[in-house]
Amino acid sequence: MVSFRKKSNIFFFTATNLNWLRILDNNDHKQIILNSLKFLHEENRATIFAFVIMPNHIHLILRIEDGHKKHEIQRDFLKYTSQQIKFNLIKIDSPLLDDILVNDKDRKYQIWERNPLWFELDNTDTLIQKLNYIHNNPIKKDWFEGTSPEDYLYSSAKYYISGEDPFNFLTHYLDHM
Repeated sequence: MVSFRKKSNIFFFTATNLNWLRILDNNDHKQIILNSLKFLHEENRATIFAFVIMPNHIHLILRIEDGHKKHEIQRDFLKYTSQQIKFNLIKIDSPLLDDILVNDKDRKYQIWERNPLWFELDNTDTLIQKLNYIHNNPIKKDWFEGTSPEDYLYSSAKYYISGEDPFNFLTHYLDHM
C-alpha cells in the first residue's frame, strides 16, 4: 500500500437518484452528466480519474483542484445536472415528473438524493479498489448487454484498458501519483 504524501484531495463520490429512480436510463441525461464532468475538467475545478453512469446513480473518482472546495463542486455539479435533467423531463413530458415531485420549500422537483457520499482516498490500494468497483459495476448489476467493463459506453473502463478517451476529460490516476 502506497499512502499519498499529503492530503490528496482525491475522492470517491457517489450520487444517487431520488428513491433510486432510473432517471439516468435516458441517454440525454447521461450526456448531461458527461457535459458537466467535461466542464469541471475544462475549468480546472476537478481532475476526473474515473466514472460510471448507472441507471440510478453515478460513481466518480476525482481530485478537487487547488482553489476549489468540495462542497462547491458538489453544489454546482448536482444543481446543473438536476436542472438540465428536469428541463428534459418536462420537454419529453416524462411520467418520471410525478415521481420526482417533492414541492419542498426550496424546490418543486428533486433529481438527486440529498447528502451524496464522499470518501477521501489516501492510498493507491484503496484508489485501485474503488476504480475496479466503478468499472465492474455495470457487469455486476447486469445493466447492459456487454460482457466486459470496457464494453459499457458510459464509463472510464475503456480508457484504462485501451487508453482511448472519447470524453476528452479523463486523466489516468498514475499521472498524478
